[in-house]
Amino acid sequence: MVKICCIGAGYVGGPTMAVMALKCPEIEVTVVDISEPRINAWNSDRLPIYEPGLEDVVKQCRGKNLFFSTDVEKHVFESDIVFVSVNTPTKTQGLGAGKAADLTYWESAARMIADVSKSSKIVVEKSTVPVRTAEAIEKILTHNSKGIEFQILSNPEFLAEGTAIKDLYNPDRVLIGGRDTAAGQKAIKALRDVYAHWVPVEQIICTNLWSAELSKLAANAFLAQRISSVNAMSALCEATGADVTQVAHAVGTDTRIGPKFLNASVGFGGSCFQKDILNLIYICECNGLPEAANYWKQVIKVNDYQKIRFANRVVSSMFNTVSGKKIAILGFAFKKDTGDTRETPAIDVCNRLVADKAKLSIYDPQVLEEQIRRDLSMARFDWDHPVPLQQIKAEGISEQVNVVSDAYEATKDAHGLCVLTEWDEFKSLDFKKIFDNMQKPAFVFDGRNVVDAVKLREIGFIVYSIGKPLDSWLKDMPAVA
Repeated sequence: MVKICCIGAGYVGGPTMAVMALKCPEIEVTVVDISEPRINAWNSDRLPIYEPGLEDVVKQCRGKNLFFSTDVEKHVFESDIVFVSVNTPTKTQGLGAGKAADLTYWESAARMIADVSKSSKIVVEKSTVPVRTAEAIEKILTHNSKGIEFQILSNPEFLAEGTAIKDLYNPDRVLIGGRDTAAGQKAIKALRDVYAHWVPVEQIICTNLWSAELSKLAANAFLAQRISSVNAMSALCEATGADVTQVAHAVGTDTRIGPKFLNASVGFGGSCFQKDILNLIYICECNGLPEAANYWKQVIKVNDYQKIRFANRVVSSMFNTVSGKKIAILGFAFKKDTGDTRETPAIDVCNRLVADKAKLSIYDPQVLEEQIRRDLSMARFDWDHPVPLQQIKAEGISEQVNVVSDAYEATKDAHGLCVLTEWDEFKSLDFKKIFDNMQKPAFVFDGRNVVDAVKLREIGFIVYSIGKPLDSWLKDMPAVA
């Protein structure tokens, strides 16, 4: 029986290996992690991450050919193929701080693999890594190999949180990069044969190592660029009276452009987009390409601008002060159908409102209070480091932030409400009930364009929707910087 081990039981490693075990019943798959609480959660009825369909997949395979363990070295030793899906956070200090990827955890994993292995192995990059990381890892493994052969493959993940299981079942493509040698091509074939259990062979793309590594960064940069493009357009739409939804639809019907990723919002988030673009910027700079680096910097600048613009709109609309006012925050995850809060726009919006002395009442159907408080207190880029290494701000936010269990409690006696995640349940809320229980005038700031602004105005709300013609009230308010 072929044995696969995945180092890292996070958002990529857990779901990917669960689906692989389901589709390849003759392969034994073990996910390992040094975090005992995380592994215990994977072995329990409450998984450590929320993803539609994931629980069913895990329950079908767990204990049969899918296992979760903290005994990392044992399972690496026994495996034929080792996937490495560890964090590659943005460096917070030293050379490349704020842009370069920190490969500390990757290097540590590589040294451990070399140390415990007694047989040849295929080592697969599953984490998003800088171009030519495989070459560095290859050197570490080779110089510590004790005569054992290691083949390095790059197999970047393109799944989207919230639809991860669906994406894993029916991927647009599977990308495998490897060396153009006989041994390298043999390794590529071995991994391709695993995916071929459920992915059509024509959708499995095989490239060299460097192309595979760069393709992942490029894909995320292109997607983020589309979001920043439509968000930049949303600011112009508000200024001119155009409707960004109509503009995006008109643009998206052009088959050369297409309709996906053209929804204006408060900004993009998640673990990959900003981190990967910063990494891409650093690589461009290191290769003497400042013009290319500056192009990608603008994608992040527009995203930051959109979050600041939204928060400023809240303050300016409410008589230019939110001091002491209760603001309901509906949604904290970076997108619907996930509990992931990494780089969520809600963090920046909430922190700016807290800085203006607002009192926040936050509700999200999947994000725990502990996570929300940690996110609002954490230093930038620290979310991708282990908890013991995360720096928490000294000043407390407890008096200004309240986390509640439903939207009606969050909005009771509030002066305004902000929709920051597009959860489906927010579309069907009883807004008449919410209006009756809010302070007047009652404001709705829709950062995801999910509410029916016309109906809400009929109820009596003053409504701001990203990129839509401004409510007459808002036109009279101070300009937003």
